[in-house]
Order: sequence, then structure tokens, then C-alpha cells
Amino acid sequence: MRVMRSVAAAVVTGLCALAVLPASAQVTVLTAKRIDTMDAARPRAQAMAYDADGTILRLGSAEAVLAAYPGATRLDVGTATVVPGLIDAHGHLLGQGLTHLTANLVGTSSKGEVIERLQAFAAELPAGEWLVGSGWDQNDWDDKAFPTAADLDAAFPDRPVWLDRIDGHAGWANSAAMRAVERDLSGDWQPDGGRIVRDADGAPTGIFVDAAMSLVAGAMPGMDAADIEHALQLAMQDAVANGLTGVHDAGVSLGTLRVMQSLADAGKLPIRITAMADGNDAALDWLCSNGLYQHPSHRLQMRTVKLYVDGALGSRGAALLEEYSDDHGNTGLLVMTPEQLREAVRKADGCGVQVATHAIGDRGNRLVLDTYQAALGGDATASDHRWRIEHAQVLSPADLPRLAAMHVIASMQPTHATSDMPWAEDRLGPDRINGAYAWRKLRDSGARLALGSDFPVELVDPRLGLYAAATRTDADGLPAGGWQPEEKLTAWEALRGFTLDAAYAGFAEDEVGSLAPGKRADFVVLAQDPLAIPANELRRLQVLSTWVDGKQVYKAP
Repeated sequence: MRVMRSVAAAVVTGLCALAVLPASAQVTVLTAKRIDTMDAARPRAQAMAYDADGTILRLGSAEAVLAAYPGATRLDVGTATVVPGLIDAHGHLLGQGLTHLTANLVGTSSKGEVIERLQAFAAELPAGEWLVGSGWDQNDWDDKAFPTAADLDAAFPDRPVWLDRIDGHAGWANSAAMRAVERDLSGDWQPDGGRIVRDADGAPTGIFVDAAMSLVAGAMPGMDAADIEHALQLAMQDAVANGLTGVHDAGVSLGTLRVMQSLADAGKLPIRITAMADGNDAALDWLCSNGLYQHPSHRLQMRTVKLYVDGALGSRGAALLEEYSDDHGNTGLLVMTPEQLREAVRKADGCGVQVATHAIGDRGNRLVLDTYQAALGGDATASDHRWRIEHAQVLSPADLPRLAAMHVIASMQPTHATSDMPWAEDRLGPDRINGAYAWRKLRDSGARLALGSDFPVELVDPRLGLYAAATRTDADGLPAGGWQPEEKLTAWEALRGFTLDAAYAGFAEDEVGSLAPGKRADFVVLAQDPLAIPANELRRLQVLSTWVDGKQVYKAP
């Protein structure tokens, strides 16, 4: 009997060991020339083991990890480099998807080219359907003045046309679209937080800035859930093809969240989405009533509200402390009044919701910092609030150190600098430009930088962000040495901004952002090592495959 009990005890002990240690057959061991982990405890490795659930078990040398799991499934990527899954800390998935479904005007060099693209797109549209497009930028044209409805009317006298500017902060309508607006647009009135550009007689020219855009956009037919789902799926395909395993979606309505939840329930989210409620509206009300949201799959969460305080620099809607250098008398727009901002921030704070506020101009950024300081008080440094400023694009020298002091995250987009550099100093002048796109100053002050692209304003490609951050040049390497080169980041700092610091900004650094035991096996396989190649080659990094929870979600053709 004693022998039998001993045998039984040994069997039980063995079963317990099997329950604690995953069977090698259920483990995958990835080997690579190099794994850049972004984990301070082990910055580099050659092998990584993870279980069937996608939990990382071990990193180290190939010999040590393979010896620990002798029967594991092998995944050898040869001479490739593996990095943590890249996270875009500020993008717009629905907007990205719509770029596939509407006229793409990015890169047009004139109004004539805009018309040509629109005519080609309209050839496939049913009669009477709105012609919608996005991506135009008058700063890229010889004639840098805003276009007018008359520029569209000759080609489209009857079909309504509505075209979003590249930054999403201005829209261009033809006369048919303006006729569809229920309100009389003539006169000298202006909507709160927006501007209708008018001619000398007070007639609208066809350009609507910031809050004024809703006058025309609101007259368009709405999207149903099937339309939204289709657009989101297209956008997520773009994301994984560019090495993204996560996106912070900056401004999601409750209706769009419902579609995302349905996709998550069906296992159809190939990326992790950190959705931000779209302002002081229904989605924030839902969070305040139901608490912070996370889907069981951990592929979708909402715990943040996205607010807008001002417009964009390109459309001269960014709120500045002094007038625009190239538009005397204009200091930009506040999309929210200071009281509306205070009310929304107080509401979010009371519900435990993270606040992320769009601020471009120095006046907009100061208003946000002052409002955050008033709401947080002593908690600005004592609590783990992780409130954010989205863009933090132009900062007064007096305000620049306040982000680090208040533990406010600077959520910035490196490609904005390289896109804006041909004209940004015209808007701001030689003094204010020194506080613009100030990544190095902010990082050296102690502020945390979460990096993104703001797609579809910029391309949904984090490699372009890595390149812009490290070189501050355009695709041709100009200007030589970089624009305001003192603000460059190193390749490691840029990669951290798209991995660990972006994860931190979404309260997810315990799961993603670096490759370490206990974290998720979200990673990208690259043909080159971003930390070893010259900075001017970062934009040409080759994404070979993208993996989430240890499962391949993209493979290069």
C-alpha cells in the first residue's frame, strides 16, 4: 500500500508539473538573427518561446531556448530581425478605410489634377450620388490660395461634391453640395468653433473650416453598420501590411464602437484597437455609465476621450497666442470654448476616463495644459492619469517643460513635421518655429513621447515615422542634414515611441510594447534591423510578416 501511495503521489506530482509547465508541443520557438526586444532587462535575443495562447515564455540565445523546449514547433526567420509589434498612437481607422471607398486626392499638384481624379472616380458613381474625396492640400499647388466652389462647378454642376482637406480640418464644396444644406449660408454669421470662408459680398466661397464643415457633411447620406464594418476591415488590412499590431483610434463614436465590438466578438480584429470616445458625447456618456471597457480578447478597449481644442496649422485654424505671420489679424480658432473644455475634462476625470486633447497651436496647447492643471491639481504628478496632448505641435517656450512636470504625454506624429516644413515657418515666423515639432526638447525635458501618424492625414506606415523622426528630411533626403536637426530622435528613441511608449499611453505596457516573459507575442519580422541600418534607410525597411498573439496576421507576398 505504501508503494502504491508513493506511485500515486509521483503521478500526481507529474500531472501538476504538466499543468504548470506547458508541453513543448504547444510551444513555438522563434529564432532570428536578432530580436530587438525594447526590454531593458534583455535588450537583445536570438530566440523567443511562446505558448499556444500567445504568451511569451522565455527569451535568450537560440541554444538555451531550444534546449528548454526540445519538442517545440520551430519558427526560424533566418537573417531577419524581430521587433515588438508597432503601435500607432494616433490614427483614424474609419477615415483610413474610407480612402479606399472615396476619391483619393493625396499628392495632387493643382486644382486641375483634382478635377481629373474626381472625373475618373465619378465615372463609376450612380447618377445623383454625392462625390466624396479627401487629401487635397493647397500648399502643394502653385496657387496656394484656398480653392472655391466655382473651381468644381464647371465639371460638376449638378452632382454634390464634398472634399476633405488633407488634415481633416477644412472641406471644399461645390454649389450643389451647398444647396443641399438646410440652413441659409449667406450673410456674415459664423458657426461656433468654425469658419465659413466668404467673398467680399458675404457669399460662401465653398471652403468650410473646422466646425463649419458639419454644415455640409451633415447634409450627406449617413453610413450604416455594414459600410462602417467594410471600411474598418480595409483599414486594418492596411495596418498589418505596414507592421502595425495596434492603433489608438482618435475619436470613435458609440455607433462605430458597436461595430468594432461585433468584429471582436467574431474574432475579426487582426490588431489591438485602443478606441477613444469622440468628445463629450454618447460614447463618453456610455463609459461614465458602464465603466472603462475592454473586450475579453484584449483586442479592443475604450478608456479614453478625445477632445478637440483648436484646428490645424495648414488651414490656419490652429489657435495661436499671436497672429499668423502670413495672415495678419488671424489667431486661429478654438473648436471648444474654454468652459466647454473644462466641463468635458471635469466629466471625464470624474469617471476615471483618460483625457486626450487635440492641440496644435501654442494658444491651444496652453489652454489644454491650464485646464489639465486645474482639473488634476495635486494629482497632476501624484496620480497615474496619463493624460495626453494629441499633436502638441506648437508650444510656447514657457509651456514646453510643463508636460513633463505634469506627467502629460506628448502624442506626436513625426511625418507632420516633414510634410509641413515647406510652409510651417511662413505660418509661425522664425521665433515661434523653434517651439514647433520639438521632439528632442520635449523628450530631454522628461516628457514621454507616444508616436503615431494621424493616418489618413499621413500614410499608414510607421516606417515613414521612424525615418522622419531620425532624419527630419523628406523622401529625397532634403534638406541636407535635416530641418531643425537639433530636434531629431535616435532610431532607438523613435522605435520606442512606436512601441513601449505608445503602449504606455494606452495603459497596455504590461501586455505589449516590448518582448518579455508574460507579455503577448505581438511582433514584426523585418528584413533589416532598424537599430543597425543608417537612419536614411529606415523608410525602406521591409515588413516580411506581422504577428498578434503569436498568430500571423500578415505575410508579404
